[in-house]
Amino acid sequence: MTEIFSGNFTQQEPLPEDAIEAALAVLHHGRLHRYNVAPGELGETALLEQEFAVQMGAKYCLAVSSGGYALATALRAVGVQPGDPVLTNAFTLAPVPGSIASVGARAIFVGVTDNLTIDLEDLERKLDQARVLMLSHMRGHLCDMDRLMQMCDAAGVIVIEDCAHTMGAAWRGQLSGRQGAIGCYSCQTYKHVNSGEGGLLITDDEKLAAKATMLSGSYMLYERHLAAPGPEVFERIKYTTPNVSGRMDNLRAAILRPQLRDLDRQVDRWNERYREIEAGLRGTPGLTVVERPEDETYVGSSIQFLLLDWSPERIADVTSRCAARGVELKWFGGAEPTGFTSRYDSWRYFESERMPESDRVLAGVMDMRVPLTFSLEDCRLIARIIRAEVSAIYQS
Repeated sequence: MTEIFSGNFTQQEPLPEDAIEAALAVLHHGRLHRYNVAPGELGETALLEQEFAVQMGAKYCLAVSSGGYALATALRAVGVQPGDPVLTNAFTLAPVPGSIASVGARAIFVGVTDNLTIDLEDLERKLDQARVLMLSHMRGHLCDMDRLMQMCDAAGVIVIEDCAHTMGAAWRGQLSGRQGAIGCYSCQTYKHVNSGEGGLLITDDEKLAAKATMLSGSYMLYERHLAAPGPEVFERIKYTTPNVSGRMDNLRAAILRPQLRDLDRQVDRWNERYREIEAGLRGTPGLTVVERPEDETYVGSSIQFLLLDWSPERIADVTSRCAARGVELKWFGGAEPTGFTSRYDSWRYFESERMPESDRVLAGVMDMRVPLTFSLEDCRLIARIIRAEVSAIYQS
């Protein structure tokens, strides 16, 4: 009998009860705006920032409306101006180049390896073309961060880390987002904590933290922040930093605080599921598993594999046959963007040179979410279905 998977690839777990109770408390008192606090009250958003800064080992934290807004704010904070070049990954999601476009800058795309990380050889060739690198840890894959930071520091290139897929991940024990000048995180439903939308920005640089806070729309209420620099830092930049409002509200912050306290346990659960699927895919004819370096601590909330040098028609057959059996695979190699899948040649608001080696990798990238609503047996079943359909097409 042909096995069918009946689960839902977009269904999240319910929010924890303490998050629901915290949300209800905010709804009952009605003070949703982060600066609308009662005398002596520490607002949920300010507490979230304080707690996340401690959790990440950072001096400063800012909560904002989305991960994409955090990226654009980081670019503005480091001084990127209209027309400036910004290095970034050829393999990422559209909000990353979108944030560059939103500040009027232009992207210079850097290639991708078959480990789905930024191509450090290509980066080295292009480091003299920009003073900022927006490094996307796309789909949770970390490159050799020691080497990358040595290269960028030597070239005087500022690194902004897009950690939308690496909240809780680490390179040689150092948490993702702590190597660059600024780390940016997403709290959107399909990320590692769920507030529908939301973003977090961390840094150890007091001027960058003050500028980001002013940019987010603090007006002159920055003293209500618990994870921000002292007022003397704001005094130096408050007249020259525009308000580009994108604050987080107390309702979303209340929902996030309990989830962040449980992050380590959730990471362990994702990785259990990831390893089950990975083990089931190993040895499949025609399928390349993306290997993880020993120095990387990852968060397996999604999984990728490669169908290298397959024709588009055969890859389309795999995705349609898996879909018929209930398994939703996303293909980043399609000529047309579909859903959230796109790549550097899809973003035609920027000019880009062809990168044949990267194009070969991108043409074969398959992607799949791994929700925590899946059981370990679900994961084994999913792997069997993918293995069977890839094998059938490969051998036909």
